[in-house]
Amino acid sequence: MTDRPYAELARVTRNGFVESRHHGSVVVLDPTGAVALRAGVPDEPVLPRSTLKPVQALACLTVTEAAGPTSARAGVLAGPALAIAAGSHTGDDRHVAVVRDLLTAAGLTEDALGCPVDWPEDEATRERLIRAGERRSRIRMNCSGKHAAMLLAAAARGWSTHDYLDPAHPVQRETAAAVARLAGTPVSTVAVDGCGAPLFGLPLTGLARTFQALAAAEPGSPEARVAEAMRRHPEHVGGWHGHPNTDLMRALPGVLAKGGAEGVLGVATPDGYAVAVKAIDGSPRATTVIALAALAEAGAAVDGAAELRRVPVLGGGEPVGAVTAAIDWTAGPARTEKED
Repeated sequence: MTDRPYAELARVTRNGFVESRHHGSVVVLDPTGAVALRAGVPDEPVLPRSTLKPVQALACLTVTEAAGPTSARAGVLAGPALAIAAGSHTGDDRHVAVVRDLLTAAGLTEDALGCPVDWPEDEATRERLIRAGERRSRIRMNCSGKHAAMLLAAAARGWSTHDYLDPAHPVQRETAAAVARLAGTPVSTVAVDGCGAPLFGLPLTGLARTFQALAAAEPGSPEARVAEAMRRHPEHVGGWHGHPNTDLMRALPGVLAKGGAEGVLGVATPDGYAVAVKAIDGSPRATTVIALAALAEAGAAVDGAAELRRVPVLGGGEPVGAVTAAIDWTAGPARTEKED
């Protein structure tokens, strides 16, 4: 058992019986950037996993544009291409086409991708490929958009591409600097993500600051352009069918949302609130309902996402319960009423 004072965040109820509980940490920032609500230990460092992809996309954008407006790669990271660099796509053919365009712009092929081979997450696409006798591939892996953007950035500056995943590579150094700058705190840990890219740890509160900074960025800035690409092309951040990040951004226009493996989620609203969630058991199934409940408790406008406030629990294919938020705001170490 851990001695960390994690909070209860959600409950899984089946036919009126509480079957499971999710614990962890959550923090909400108000529009001024002050901590409005917190539970658990949001100042404890976490590994944000794919929740950091918008910052990785930002680093790729700034590196690419530093090559100058006359560069052959200028303007490539925009629209769906910038959204897919910030997202975890589901391997749909339309996603793959965007990733291939990024690689072509970099003067590279699919073989340059350093992410593992995988099946697409989109079920219909996966079944079609299996029936056709195709194999798992790097370009279908949900992180291939991010990797293609990293390769584009390296190529734009004339940097090596074979070692683009090395933490000492200029693209990764730029990413680490962007993470620290937006989070307002130094990177606490450098690890290797599931896709092979460097992973930068930071406190959950810093992750909330990061999303707030992206969502509230000055119009026309690189940060604002990443946020706008995600908002305008949510299907490239996730997928066309049943992806929680995509569904949330569609339900609440103007919201920025990105989840990651091991139960992490960051969300920022157009009215200035931001929330970050970490389920300590690593399950993502409750993170959206937790984030929405926390935002609502803090006063953010989330009524348009009412259908996402619960996840059905099925029995025999029919709803018999739900995953719902149950945040214990009293859980956590002793703290002052106001946070710096």
